[in-house]
Amino acid sequence: MYAVAPPPANTLRGRNLLQVTDLTAVELSSVLRLATYLKALPLAEQRSLARGRTLAMLFEKPSLRTRVSFEVAMSQLGGETLFASGSEFMVGSRETPEDVSRVLSRYVDAIVVRTHAHEPLERFARASTVPVINGLSAAAHPCQALADLLTMQERFGSIEGLRIAYLGDAKNNVAASLADAAVQLGATVQFGCPPTHRPSEAYLEHLQALGAPAGGTARAFSSAVRAVRGADVLYTDVWTSMGEERYRERNDAMLRPYAVTDELLGYAQPHAIFMHCLPAHRGEEVTEGVIEGEHSVVFDQAENRLHAQKALLVALLTDCKGMPV
Repeated sequence: MYAVAPPPANTLRGRNLLQVTDLTAVELSSVLRLATYLKALPLAEQRSLARGRTLAMLFEKPSLRTRVSFEVAMSQLGGETLFASGSEFMVGSRETPEDVSRVLSRYVDAIVVRTHAHEPLERFARASTVPVINGLSAAAHPCQALADLLTMQERFGSIEGLRIAYLGDAKNNVAASLADAAVQLGATVQFGCPPTHRPSEAYLEHLQALGAPAGGTARAFSSAVRAVRGADVLYTDVWTSMGEERYRERNDAMLRPYAVTDELLGYAQPHAIFMHCLPAHRGEEVTEGVIEGEHSVVFDQAENRLHAQKALLVALLTDCKGMPV
């Protein structure tokens, strides 16, 4: 009988990622370090990392960046993908989340789900015997947060001590995942939003507790200027998410004072960067001048979806032997 060496203690192999808080601060830093390493590694040296592996992608909601970045990531790692969209796959509609999960676990090595409600996704993940990645749900967008932090880290060297201003709808999934990740690594998050779109006090308390070990904090301001003053990063998203079009007129009226303009950007640090997860509605949440200006890193940010998700796939599918994790 041969002895099998246990995997490294810090391995993420076989884990799920449904929310940023599924990772500790140490694990989050490890994934970012791996993403930086893989981004610099010649493609020829990556092609064996997921060879023979298959990633299933189940999307109830349309996507450009999430789908293409995962497909390209898996291809560059030497693996394969299969894709099913809304009419072919609906969590908990044609079959229970548990049944779909158990079947797919027999076919593939990992699964990305882009869906609506978060609770069926949690049921799906609990039943799975392979890693499940949240490609977006109503509650969270962890893959976007990983790319966001990678972009900030590339620009500033570290997340610790950064002041991040998030403008507009501070209750959406992108804002929540970004804040969860940033405070864990010691950043200050300042939401600029009206009372209708303000995070709950319970959530702000959650962020304070989550960030306490690293010195990360979070506050919410009704004044866009107060939120932005002295910030290193300005971040915004569309005012109305997919599936919530009925609120568009109300949101436009409520959030107009929080649009990112050159004037608002002027209250931030001179070195501040502008970020947006895309797609953007130019002339609404951000002006053309800002998104196309010298402070904008939105396309670096979009590219980093590829590198961050590649690191995540390697971390969940392998023991990362010989890699800086």
